[in-house]
Amino acid sequence: MLSDVNLLGPELVLLVVGAFLLIADLFLKDRRLLMGIAALALLGSILYSAILLTEGHMGSQGFGGVLVVDKFAVFFQILIAGAALVAVLVSTETLQRTPSRRGEYLALILFSTAGLQLLAGSRDLIMIFIALELTSISQYILVGFHKDRWGSEGGLKYLLTGAIASAVLLYGMVILLGLTGSTNLSEIAQYIAWQGEGSEEALILAATFLIVGFGFKAAVAPFQMWAPDAYTGAPTPIAAYLSVASKAAAFAILIRVFFEALGDDLLAEHWKTIFAVLATISMVVGNFFAIRQNNIKRMLAYSSVAQAGTLLIGLAAISADRSELLGASGILFYLAGYTVTNLAAFTVIVLVANQNGGSYDLKSYRGLGARSPWLAIVLAFALISLIGLPPTAVFFGKIYLFETAVQSGLTWLAVVGAANTLVSAAYYLRPVKAMFIDDAETEPSDEIMVRPANSVIATMGLVTAGVLVIGLHPGLLINAAEAAVAAIFS
Repeated sequence: MLSDVNLLGPELVLLVVGAFLLIADLFLKDRRLLMGIAALALLGSILYSAILLTEGHMGSQGFGGVLVVDKFAVFFQILIAGAALVAVLVSTETLQRTPSRRGEYLALILFSTAGLQLLAGSRDLIMIFIALELTSISQYILVGFHKDRWGSEGGLKYLLTGAIASAVLLYGMVILLGLTGSTNLSEIAQYIAWQGEGSEEALILAATFLIVGFGFKAAVAPFQMWAPDAYTGAPTPIAAYLSVASKAAAFAILIRVFFEALGDDLLAEHWKTIFAVLATISMVVGNFFAIRQNNIKRMLAYSSVAQAGTLLIGLAAISADRSELLGASGILFYLAGYTVTNLAAFTVIVLVANQNGGSYDLKSYRGLGARSPWLAIVLAFALISLIGLPPTAVFFGKIYLFETAVQSGLTWLAVVGAANTLVSAAYYLRPVKAMFIDDAETEPSDEIMVRPANSVIATMGLVTAGVLVIGLHPGLLINAAEAAVAAIFS
């Protein structure tokens, strides 16, 4: 039993410290101390995952097989905790606005992160649902944390659509349980291999419901309706966290469920078609609506929909050719590159909003290159990476995914992805133009700008360096991604 609890170590660290923060908030009023405790908890979770990786626990299953610790799960545990750490470190201004709820805010981030980490290592439908609800409830509250019009609207829409998505997901799980008599992914896979013939229609129906539920979490079109309002209303660090951590966990569980439990050749052809269609819809819808946005947070919300479509190319490629594991490792590589890139962009957005009275309108970025050249350079670099231009993290991720699509016989999907990459440049370069070419609407003020917190500056430098390092030296991350997916497809 203690060995099982040990496998839950990364999540337990966050849950215990999160509960402590709820109580400590009654007595500790120092914002920096509370942030430090939350940051240490996330670092502790990352360290615990690394210890499990190095001490021979890989492949260990706990609690009757509902939880597994393998390289795939550890990859996502570290990635998700890292994204949460960035969100905590750039939350200085958010915590200044809410002096009476600082512990609650930080605790909810830790609870949500623990749920996402559990999701990556779950091998049972019941555990998947519990982990999903743990993170979802925390995120609903975080999105509506600012009790203003936009926060309330975004939180309510996220809650209502999330409840519907959870119900649809649960219905799909119930169908699978009724068909196979089990909630364990391995036992479901065995049933399909031995007795699945003749049950294809029911299995496809169940899988469709699962795709809706997980697709909602990943902001895949047409299940993305919550994202623009949630991103707009949420505190900006939470919008950054949602854009990368939720997407990473959703794709982790999609890979585990569809290629560990539902990956039989009997069904794979159907998954290829479904994922390819969803990829196309997501890229087109995301890019079309992103072009129309003048609010940078809403623009990045629709951008995340298009990015989810790019990631779905990898899922379609695996379905088309199970021996072509470039698709799976390409998804992990792309997620890591997208995570550091989007976090770099959002960190600058936090700082610019603080300097402009909380405005996220693209007009407020005019002349930023003259006022704050370093902020403008970092944001421009992040946006160029999101397009997928060299030498950046996302560039190699897109090459990875497009190559695997071609090798899997989905050349048309790679062409669609490349075309949408060109379209995305139309809106990613708008802020760049505003910063370096357009003149500011008002004359520069002689008033000295408030210096950002050291934690925010250090975080911005760290994630920006991550974008550059992954772009210049992708080999280490590629090796880590390939080792992680080998745990699923070996």
